[in-house]
Amino acid sequence: MRTKGALLWELNSPFRIDEIEIGDPVADEVQIRLHAAGMCHSDYHLTTGATPIALPALGGHEGAGVITKVGRNVTGLAEGDHVILAFIPACGECPPCLKGYRSLCDRGAVLLGGKAIADGTSRVHAGTTEVSPMNLLGTFAPYMTVHKDSVVKIDKDIPFESAALLGCAVPTGFGSATNVAEVQPGETVVIVGVGGIGMSALQGAVIAGARNVIAIDPNEWKRDQAIKFGATHVYPSMAEAIAPVIDLTHGIMADKTIIAVGDMKGEYIEEALTLTTKTGTCVVTGMGSMMDVDVKLNLFLFTMLQKTLKGNIFGGGSSHVETPKLVGLYRSGLLNIDDMVSKTYRLEDINQGYQDMLDGKNIRGVVTYDEADW
Repeated sequence: MRTKGALLWELNSPFRIDEIEIGDPVADEVQIRLHAAGMCHSDYHLTTGATPIALPALGGHEGAGVITKVGRNVTGLAEGDHVILAFIPACGECPPCLKGYRSLCDRGAVLLGGKAIADGTSRVHAGTTEVSPMNLLGTFAPYMTVHKDSVVKIDKDIPFESAALLGCAVPTGFGSATNVAEVQPGETVVIVGVGGIGMSALQGAVIAGARNVIAIDPNEWKRDQAIKFGATHVYPSMAEAIAPVIDLTHGIMADKTIIAVGDMKGEYIEEALTLTTKTGTCVVTGMGSMMDVDVKLNLFLFTMLQKTLKGNIFGGGSSHVETPKLVGLYRSGLLNIDDMVSKTYRLEDINQGYQDMLDGKNIRGVVTYDEADW
């Protein structure tokens, strides 16, 4: 199938809309007509080289759409089903999956290699050139062919724009609070960075029953939005939050701190741990460069105050398990996904969408597709 896609041909350059060829599904695959694609900061990391991927690359790993073709051996999915795309497929058979860590499925090792899980060949081409779809998805195109383990069925009344965020932003952020940080009722929680993932973490802390939810972001508009999503206090930086948190907690500090910035830096660790109480937990959800190995950390205090530093991928859960829970919270009105979609864009305007993200003008931008694209 010939269609179009937002391709990255070289580092430190914008996405370019080019004609691409999408292969038909083979065994264990389905083809999907996309209706919406979330614009995650992780896709921007492709353009800077912070996340290495074989070029040219087709961006996009958050998406929602309708199945149009089903390959052999696919069960539980049918043409016409509404689905979201999970950026971590779960085979259910590898050691991490069998231990219950489906977000750490061994298939994650091949996600940036560009070769389809089903048969090891390229499913996307630009002319005769093989293209690497982000996380073997590539939602910055109106159509995609993908392995069934990356597809989660949803109810047909869920709006596509909001559903797209269930593929990454919402479960990653929400789960960082509920699964990884294990926020408990009455706790004080600090959220550093309130974009799509941070705002989901904030809502996870609120729903988990946190007494104080402190949002930290340099952008004033995002701080105002955080209050609407349930933050009890907001500050522009971690340094400016230290004294108020001391006063608020009578010197105890935050039980849990979640770093959800779009571009993670090593120096943020010590700042975040300073905000965290003795025996408290700091969760690193934000992504930095794969080549960055320097971390600022007071090892003496880290040991003597018995703090915990934890990484987080996909909120510590599995899309096939978490999605029904999150949809239930969304239906009940407890989880506000709709207002996280600050603005929608045409695929041709994707670079403007990312500039808006860098300028702090949206919580989550979403690309929408219609008949003109299909």
